[in-house]
Order: sequence, then structure tokens, then C-alpha cells
Amino acid sequence: MSKSSGEAAYDALLTSIREGRYQPGDRLREEDVADQLSLSRTPIREALRRLEADGIVEHRPRIGAVIRRLTHTEVVELYQMRVVLERTAAEMAAKHGTDAEFDTLEELNNEIAEERDNPARAAAINQTFHRCLGLAARNRFLVEASRALTNSLLLLGPTTFTDDMRIDTVVSQHRGIIDALRNGDAEAAGAAAEAHLQTSLRHRLRALEE
Repeated sequence: MSKSSGEAAYDALLTSIREGRYQPGDRLREEDVADQLSLSRTPIREALRRLEADGIVEHRPRIGAVIRRLTHTEVVELYQMRVVLERTAAEMAAKHGTDAEFDTLEELNNEIAEERDNPARAAAINQTFHRCLGLAARNRFLVEASRALTNSLLLLGPTTFTDDMRIDTVVSQHRGIIDALRNGDAEAAGAAAEAHLQTSLRHRLRALEE
């Protein structure tokens, strides 16, 4: 079934935000976005309304549609929920995941290391890594809860993967999670996932202060 023009515009805008072409704080003027995405203004208007309902875009008087910026408190709250969900996902994946899934995680982690000269690409692979970890947990409700946070993750702004040391830390921590998964050690997998996200939060908060 083909997508409506409004759905196509919505998907295109989400992709543009995810890939960093639009950043938190950017104004989204209908005519400019329509030109950039080669779409008419009507589906763009529909897409912006959906993004506002999703909490990604806010409407400001005399300015119009703007991509939201998360406050310091909201970033902390977002990561608190990520810790809860991803620790649980890692614990459950250690019990229910398969070797094939763990192999996929390892391959994705290696790809992150190989893309250190392309931070945006490395960040996109990292998102896939965490999504695959959630799927290995074998719990559809956990997957849905994690998916609900996806839109909020778009509001974190530019990736922190611009620093080689940051990439090295991420890859190393991912390896710790994978090792625990292969050993079937749920407690160690959960602890490794939580430590990884706490490190990510510290980098995010530091980026907010710069």
C-alpha cells in the first residue's frame, strides 16, 4: 500500500532530523521545507502537525514551527527511562537471545568502530545496535516502550561521536554487553548496559554545557 503525500512528508522530515539536516532549535518554514524536500506545502503542513503531536515540533507565536530543544532536566529524565528499559532488555536478551543475534550485535559494533571518520553514520549504526538489543529480549511490550522514546532521542541534537575517544568508549562498552550476553549472565549484561547509558548521559550533559 502506497503512502499518502502527508505520510511521505512526515517520514522525510523525520529522516532529515535523524540525519542532522535539521537540528533542535531550527525553524521549519513550510515553504523552505517543501523546497528542500521537493514536496508541496500541503503535505508538509500535515507532517508538521503530526510532528507537533509527537512532541518533536512546537509552535511559537510569530515564529512558527520549531524543533524542540530538550532541557537539562528532560535529558536526565530521558536517560533515566533508557536505563530502565535497556537494562531490562539486556537482562532478558541474556536469557532469550540467540547466538545469531549476538553475532549481529558484534558486527554492528565493529561497523561503529570502522565509521569513526563519519560520526553521523556511526551514530545511526549505534541506534541500530540498541534496537537489535531490544529485539533480542523477546518482549513485544518492551520493544514498544523503547520505540516510544525514539522521537525524544531525535531531540538530543548532534551526535557526541565526533571524538575518537568517545567512539572507543562506546565500542568497548558494547563489547562488555555482548560478552555478558554470550555468557548468559543476565546480571552482568544489565549492569553493563546501565553503565554504558550512564556514560552516554555524562557526555550529553557535557555537550549541553558547551
